[in-house]
This record gives sequence, C-alpha cells and structure tokens, in this order.
Amino acid sequence: MTAWPLPAWIAHRGAGKLAPENTLAAFRLGASLGHRAFECDVKLSADGVPLLLHDASLERTTSGQGLAGAQRWSDLSRLDAGSWHSPAYAGEPIASLDAVARFVLANGYFVNLELKPTPGTEHATGIAVAQACLRLWPAGAEPPLFSSFQPEALQAARQAAAAIPRALLLDALVDDSLATALATALATALALGCVAMVLNQRLASRAVIAQIHAAGLRALVFTVNDAATAERLQADGIDGLITDAVDRFRPPPPPAAG
Repeated sequence: MTAWPLPAWIAHRGAGKLAPENTLAAFRLGASLGHRAFECDVKLSADGVPLLLHDASLERTTSGQGLAGAQRWSDLSRLDAGSWHSPAYAGEPIASLDAVARFVLANGYFVNLELKPTPGTEHATGIAVAQACLRLWPAGAEPPLFSSFQPEALQAARQAAAAIPRALLLDALVDDSLATALATALATALALGCVAMVLNQRLASRAVIAQIHAAGLRALVFTVNDAATAERLQADGIDGLITDAVDRFRPPPPPAAG
C-alpha cells in the first residue's frame, strides 16, 4: 500500500455538528480541538467556482434558495451559512475551496475533499476541483484526498490531476449482498486508480477491512461517533475514522520535530 499521510481521526465537515458544517468557522473549531485532518464536501457554482456545501439545494444550511449549482459565486458568497446552526455563527459565509486551501496549507493540516457534484455535473466537478487543487497546492505540499460516491467525478479528477490520490465511497446496500457490493466497489476503485475506500461504518468488519487491504487499498469509515465502535474498528485495522464527535475524540498531537 502507498504511504498514508492522513491522521487516524478526521473531522467530519470541519467540526461535526458543533459549528455550521463546511464553513471556515467549523475548520477553526475542529482545529482548536486538536484535529489536523478534515473532511468536507465540494461542488461547483454556476460559473465553475469550487465551494463547500453538502446538499444540492441551499435551504438547509444557508439563507439562500434553490440549487447552488444554478447560481453564481458572487451571489452565493453573500449568503448566510451560519444562522441555521446558531446565533453565534450568524453571517458566516459559504467557504470557497480557495479559502479552505489557504487555511489548511498555512497550518500544515490535511483535507479529504468529497466531490459532491450537483446531479449532471459529475465530470465538470471532477475536472474543475482537480484543476483548482493543482493551482492551490504547491509542489511538495501534502495534496488533498479526493473521495466520491460518483465514479465519473473521480475519473474526471484523475484525468485532470492523476497524482492527487482518490478514494471511492460506499454507503448503503440496495439489493446486493455485502460480498457482491464490496467486490464490485473494489473493482471500481482499482479501475479508478484509487488508494482507499471509505465505507459507512455499518459495513466495516475485520474481514471487510482485510479484503480492502489485500487489494492494496486503505480502509476508512464514516461517521464514527461512539467509543465502542471506534475501538472495535481500530482493533480491526481501520486506517481512518471520520467523526462528528470532534470534542470527544481528540487525536494525539503530532510528533515533535527533530
């Protein structure tokens, strides 16, 4: 397997549920609690600007309405993405990928960028986010990890920036058995040149983790918020845990230099 730079604990959407998700305020809070690795969701505005937002629509986490992907960044950047969470964050803006990259790079942090395309923009999102990362991350800096449920987005990111590592996400099973779904997902991940798979923690077992490792990939899980599950997964050999419980799961500090 390739060298793995990400710390074991990864803060979900910046700071889990303690701050408005996918905002710089969330990243700052997660960092204040000792986290050095963050997961966030990236999609495109109508004019192709990469921005942080989970949902396709704006209503749940901003003062806007409609599809984010149908609106220009100049309009999206003026929305309130904090009041929905609590009055303390009123006026917090939607974060651009540029702003997040500056924060991460200035502090030596790591980031997992989930490609979360507005439906129908999978290829465009993969290309645009990968090109932005080539511009934002200097040579020699630890690059982000791209992840997505959408193979088309990962393939496009690979086309634009093959050296930036990729991971395939796997969530719920529909009709297939876990064995069938995992085999299919592993084949897809390998075809995409992925370095990891990121599973819903309900799908992860010692055998599943071992199978992923045997394919030469790292295994990560989301979203782990209780100690018993975390301890089991760590004992089973998991490589990374994405968590909302950023105040309860404190990663160890980095080793001292020299």
